Amino acid sequence: MKRIARAAAALVFALALVPAAFADEAAIRKNISERVPDFPKIDEVTKTSIPGLYEIRIGTDILYTDEQGNYIIEGQLIETKTRTNLTEQRVAKLTAIDFKTLPLKDALVWKQGTGERKLVIFADPNCGYCKKFERDLLTVKDVTVYTFLYPILGPDSTEKSKQIWCAKDNAKVWRDWMIKGTPIAESATCDTSALSRNVALGRKHRITGTPGVVYEDGKMQPGAVGADAVERQLVQSRAKSNG
Repeated sequence: MKRIARAAAALVFALALVPAAFADEAAIRKNISERVPDFPKIDEVTKTSIPGLYEIRIGTDILYTDEQGNYIIEGQLIETKTRTNLTEQRVAKLTAIDFKTLPLKDALVWKQGTGERKLVIFADPNCGYCKKFERDLLTVKDVTVYTFLYPILGPDSTEKSKQIWCAKDNAKVWRDWMIKGTPIAESATCDTSALSRNVALGRKHRITGTPGVVYEDGKMQPGAVGADAVERQLVQSRAKSNG
């Protein structure tokens, strides 16, 4: 009997612990939704390693709160011992790109040498840094480059992207414009829905500026970097993706 009583007591204790975790999440969702009616839909509530601190995920955005949802904290969570930006790390995981799933049919394609290494670029035709990056890529060997036209700098960028996409040899027109400054000739109309898909794809993965570079291992690199840095990352990414 004593053994049964001890087992029953242990069961009651275990069950008492389970609702507490759920109660915190329920309280957070309930209190925030009631107190801030226009607050976005919360996708996930997760307990952090810090006692009493919870992560609120809204899409790929991260906020923090206490166990009752009395406070909302917006900012970066940094672990001082290792100087790790935990918020940045979490967002990077949420926005990571699986290179193999990218819709490469919506990209312009050109290659140098064997083309065995692969690189994806989100670029705007009016982006000065993108033009510099295209010139730097001239010295990178054995690479296939997939460029997603990403017109986010205004209406003229959209118009230029349409003319480039619809050109007979769109990769050549793109490179001539970006590298040599050759004017973009008017093209026949074609299906340009790929541009809308590119913008949606970029926003999904938080590509807020151009150029946005993606390597084979899914690593994203914002901004124009030199050819040497690209070469180093291509080697690392190739090794990881083949490992």
